[in-house]
Amino acid sequence: MTWKFWHKTSDTRSDTATSAGIPVSGPVFKIVVADFYDNISNCGAPNLSDALASCEGLRTEAYLENFDHSFLNLESRNIFDLIDTGQSILKRTQSDVIIWGYRDNDKIRLNFQNNAQYDNNGNAFISLMDSFYIPSSVVDSPDSKIPAELLLLLYGAVLSTVNNPSREYQIYKKYLLRKVVHQLSKIDSSQTLTEEYLPYVLNFVGIIYLSLAYDSSYDGDLKIIRNIFEDALKFQGKILQPTHIGCIYYHLGQLYDCATRYIANHPTSYFKPAIKNYQNTQKYLSKYTYPYDYGYVCYKLSELYVSYWKQTEDIQALRDAVFQLREAEKVYTQILFPDFWGQIQGRLGYLLHNLGHLTQSREICELSIRAYKNQQKIITEKNDPKSWAQIQEKIGNIEYFLGRLQDDIPLIQEALSSFHDALYIYENAGMTTQVKQIKSDIDKAYQSLEKLKTSEEEE
Repeated sequence: MTWKFWHKTSDTRSDTATSAGIPVSGPVFKIVVADFYDNISNCGAPNLSDALASCEGLRTEAYLENFDHSFLNLESRNIFDLIDTGQSILKRTQSDVIIWGYRDNDKIRLNFQNNAQYDNNGNAFISLMDSFYIPSSVVDSPDSKIPAELLLLLYGAVLSTVNNPSREYQIYKKYLLRKVVHQLSKIDSSQTLTEEYLPYVLNFVGIIYLSLAYDSSYDGDLKIIRNIFEDALKFQGKILQPTHIGCIYYHLGQLYDCATRYIANHPTSYFKPAIKNYQNTQKYLSKYTYPYDYGYVCYKLSELYVSYWKQTEDIQALRDAVFQLREAEKVYTQILFPDFWGQIQGRLGYLLHNLGHLTQSREICELSIRAYKNQQKIITEKNDPKSWAQIQEKIGNIEYFLGRLQDDIPLIQEALSSFHDALYIYENAGMTTQVKQIKSDIDKAYQSLEKLKTSEEEE
């Protein structure tokens, strides 16, 4: 079976080789290759680390300290241990990416984890469940050498995994990815692979192209990337684990998700395939087997439904957004993922506020207040007073809305209390625009309160 990377993006500029010549100055991405789970050879991690060290922009090391490898079987009950151990090693080594290796007969399965895995920051499209298989023979002995074409793919996979949100890092990452994609486009059909590797190779080629062109406004790039992932799905019979099929659908969902934001022509037409592919992902990465991927897809689906609601004013889309976010909340708990849980609570507060306002439901509005107060467990008055005050102002707005809706004096008084809490911080911080706005809200609340009291006295 022969294969060929015949796909080219809309960028046709000439690029130099990834590791040839004098490298361009820029940030350095630190990569750690963890000791492989391998009962035959102990050369895998050092060999892979040495090979990647030749790639521009990377500084690599093999992490050979003893640790429990049992979680590398990717069984659902061990996934959190994998995530937690990876984050610990990344923090200890101050690295951007960790590569895991696991022997599967005559193959080595590689998985990639970054220092913001399952975080909503950055633009890394890779999942920890994305598996890349290589022949064990290319890393088994000290004399083994990884073929140039395979190393290029691994280099692209590593760059695609980097998730540093810093602007200069993102610029450099794209620069390096552009060079990788240019070289991939020149690989011809003389390179032979057996079919068993193809779905994994094509999936990672798609990830690399997506990482480069995710913000492209050219729909031709979307078609190229879509075709790569759809080609990968044609080899479903060669895929060892159904989770990998879920990963391919996940990336198709990401592709169309990006299209709703970056392709100006008919953006609403991309919502349906984005939602469908994310839903297909959930069939393979369910909340009972792979909860963290499932929960993250729920979060992305919620964002999609919100965007669709804003464009169409379809209230059912808003309800769907709330449902998906509630599902994500069950996975990303305050104890295990405090920062992301706080983000989810803030989003829930916003969505429930809008839904409660549209339906004029006191119950939904109270749920919104509860969500915002949950967010304040993470964003406290002590650690981030300005952000805390902004949340407090939102709570006051909901309380005032309910008070007006139901002629409820105590609720309007609660709103005044929330407004004054926020006003105190705004004044101390010199936030003049916010002070002006909230004083106007306070005046309205006092006027409403006076009218209600007058009405009660007249009765």
